[in-house]
Amino acid sequence: MAAQPPPAPPAVEARFADLCKELGVGEGVAGEAAALLDEAKGALLGTPSVGGRLAKDAERLCFAFVLYCAVKLKGRKEGSRIRLCEILKGCKLKYDDFFKEMQQISLKIEKILESRYGRDWEGHLELKQLESLVNLLADASRFYRKAYNELFSSSTTDQEPGSATNTPDYFLFGWNLFLMLRSRSQELFKDLVSCIHGLVAVLAILLIHVPAKFRSFTIEGSSHLIKQSEKGADIIASLCHNYHTSEERLKEMMDKSHRAIEDFFGVKALSASKCKTENLDKIDTDGLMCFNGLIDEESFQLNLEKLEKLCDSNSWEWELDLKLFLCNDYIPSAEKSSGGSTNLGCSKRAFETLASPTKTIKNMLTVPCSPPSPVNGGSVKIVQMTPVTSAMTTAKWLREVISSLPDKPSSKLQQLLSSCDRDLTNDVTKRVSIVLEAIFPTKSAADRGGSIGLNCANAFDVPWAEARKMEASKLYYRVLEAICRAESQNSSVNNLTPLLSNERFHRCLIACSAELVLATHKTVIMMFPAVLESTGLTAFDLSKIIENFVRHEETLPRELKRHLNSLEEQLLESMAWEKGSSLYNSLIVARPSLASEINRLGLLAEPMPSLDELVERQNVLVEGLPATPSKKRAAAPDDNTDPRSPKRLCNESRNTVVERNLQTPPPKQSHIVSANLKAKCHPLQSTFASPTVSNPVGGNDKCADITVQIFFSKILKLAAIRIRNLCERIQYVEQTERVYNVFKQILDQQAALFFNRHIDQIILCCLYGVAKVCQLELSFREILNNYKSEPQCKPEVFLSIYVGTRNRNGILGSHHVDIITFYNEVFVPAAKPFLVSLIASGTRPEDKKNPNSQISGSPKPSPFPNLPDMSPKKVSSSHNVYVSPLRQTKKDLLLSPSSRSFYACIGEGTHAYQSPSKDLAAINSRLNYNGRRINTRINFDMVSDSVLAGSLGQTNGGSTSLDPAAAFSLPSKKRKPDT
Repeated sequence: MAAQPPPAPPAVEARFADLCKELGVGEGVAGEAAALLDEAKGALLGTPSVGGRLAKDAERLCFAFVLYCAVKLKGRKEGSRIRLCEILKGCKLKYDDFFKEMQQISLKIEKILESRYGRDWEGHLELKQLESLVNLLADASRFYRKAYNELFSSSTTDQEPGSATNTPDYFLFGWNLFLMLRSRSQELFKDLVSCIHGLVAVLAILLIHVPAKFRSFTIEGSSHLIKQSEKGADIIASLCHNYHTSEERLKEMMDKSHRAIEDFFGVKALSASKCKTENLDKIDTDGLMCFNGLIDEESFQLNLEKLEKLCDSNSWEWELDLKLFLCNDYIPSAEKSSGGSTNLGCSKRAFETLASPTKTIKNMLTVPCSPPSPVNGGSVKIVQMTPVTSAMTTAKWLREVISSLPDKPSSKLQQLLSSCDRDLTNDVTKRVSIVLEAIFPTKSAADRGGSIGLNCANAFDVPWAEARKMEASKLYYRVLEAICRAESQNSSVNNLTPLLSNERFHRCLIACSAELVLATHKTVIMMFPAVLESTGLTAFDLSKIIENFVRHEETLPRELKRHLNSLEEQLLESMAWEKGSSLYNSLIVARPSLASEINRLGLLAEPMPSLDELVERQNVLVEGLPATPSKKRAAAPDDNTDPRSPKRLCNESRNTVVERNLQTPPPKQSHIVSANLKAKCHPLQSTFASPTVSNPVGGNDKCADITVQIFFSKILKLAAIRIRNLCERIQYVEQTERVYNVFKQILDQQAALFFNRHIDQIILCCLYGVAKVCQLELSFREILNNYKSEPQCKPEVFLSIYVGTRNRNGILGSHHVDIITFYNEVFVPAAKPFLVSLIASGTRPEDKKNPNSQISGSPKPSPFPNLPDMSPKKVSSSHNVYVSPLRQTKKDLLLSPSSRSFYACIGEGTHAYQSPSKDLAAINSRLNYNGRRINTRINFDMVSDSVLAGSLGQTNGGSTSLDPAAAFSLPSKKRKPDT
């Protein structure tokens, strides 16, 4: 009898139905989810997935996304109670696994989702906001775990997490107390800085109530309570010092905590000075409160269970199980790889540490913890810069430098404003009030007839919004004064009136100030570019002010400079090219040949809404408004509009993860760069003036010419960095200059290729085109596989490229194609002349055999000498040879009389009376030597100044300045050493 074949595995639909039954999904929602799966499974499961995931991993992600869409977009109307955390648990997924892949999955079926749920389906899903909240709570939980372990002797918080039952009772009680405070305090709802203040308040409450025997320190001589008074250790002041919190704000948070505990547990707060417990020995009890029965043995377990049962079902956080953030298996981590659950790939946070191709250091910075204590022997403790330490450091700058400024223009700024053709002081102050009210509305959502949203200013409560408005206005006045001072010293500027009366300039400066305030507090609502939408600006508008903002605010913390650089790079690479960007209003003036294509695609921006319209939109009650332009009249000089052409608004949202470079452009370029050098001499008013206005400095140029030239030069800088990095990664460094030249020619002569697209799409096509012309063995697949390792890579860059088409009726439409289709159908016809010119210039492999093409033994100079060199830089495409500039501190040591004979430095011969060409030939012959190799490898990954000084016999008293950045600089590409 023949053996029976094994039963076939259940179909996809059957497995999905089993998942719905397991989760208890209602019939209506299950039917909707099944219909969506049937329509989308071909796109999600029928094509290879990026990243090489296993089929079962892709299926689980598909199930989770489809079920969440059905529950969120339709099930909520039917009263479905299935939460995202339950869906992920049923699919055996972690939060970061889910959020990391959702953008790519939604991209594949966006047309299906739009047809079923409308164009605003993405806003209703709220995935980006949920991801931001997950990251915020993960950062907060890591901070709490670390701080708790510093203060209390409980090692079990570092156990391998499997469930919350491994968490100590006091540790769990503190976290649940924090969650209870968040559910009752709108301030703790929105930003990381407020969360840290709440957690520090919880730690203070635990120090007061947890038995002293569980502390990891003693009061006397403790580094944790270093603030002492005659009455004892000052807990609040010490915690503020240790964790960079505001003492005033922490006391306010303590008061809120006391009221919440009284209301929730029904216990009365007592003055700590009246409580005679051993916990308060040698502690200054002035201003402290305690609660009898909060953590007593008799009532502790009951209170803990009461906290655990608390669930705020009316909050959008209901989608998450907040208790699980104490379990590392459920939170995103750049350093942890999954043990029990499947890890579908490296976390996005791993790339965020290298967020810019121009920098090899991002969050891998070190900061000293002060003060030195006897515990560490008096030495300065070096800790890694984390999101929490970054946020608290920048918040301290905002608190100590900006908040101390007056809340109105200084006397010097008032003098500058009143010296204009008419006194502009009143206009400036009224504008600040209106625009900041549009960004941080202080009227309640109920008063406006709205509801709290995830990326909506309606979620602001009045005290928090008022505080942020005050910080943003003070920062705005400070930078405005610095810019006015600098402009008044410009010999080309005779009058500040054109600049100070320019509406767009002021709004950009206010928006930039507000964005920095939001970035400082790390909010999970009003994420960029929401600040643009609230102020009526476009991405191109904001790109004009960022560099000036950084230049004129000298005290700006490093992390906030990085944030502005990140924004500008994101603006340059894609957002400024989107439909509705004011860039196109300048392009039709500076490049008239592009006007027909811009008008055909309807790319022009709408007029910037007036202040009156902002007031009407937000229902702001502000009296005595300055005269503002009306949208119905003719465009004002600073309205970058053209009434002859259709206009569109840009309403898409993007995140920012990369950092912009501030270096100079490559040499030997066309008129784009040479004109930019001339543009740098022009005052700021030329940048913000109407595109059709003649340059106020003189000449025949329009202001649009100057604006476009500056913008294109920044594009070239960014492209040069990315092209060089990608060419180094694929080991075709010699093609860098050719790829860059093709890109530059396209930007100069075929700029329409950039419309509605990402500059990386053009870079990838340029690289492949050059490889084809030069007959290199380089496939598009290999290019994309290397591009995926670039920090700025996003799947939609090569999976979804805009292509404009017209139907039979002549109506403009659009669809998106993959990068290979775009290359064949759009890029090649437009860029063919530039690629063909490479053949005429001799770029094929046989041309390299010409002995006269380059002097033997001399290295070819870098095609980008003015761009910043990565250190160490790989100088050979076939060998692991790296060159790093010698820092002055090391050169001084190496060139000392006792040690210079051991080394050969650049510019000095390896042998006496030998020419440099012979030196280079000798070096090349050693590098190319193929004989017996010594089986010893030297690790050059980390050689610090102290190590070098020690090897040369430097005494401890030597004065050598340490460069922490160099200690953490990484090779641009890691490869196995040649063997």
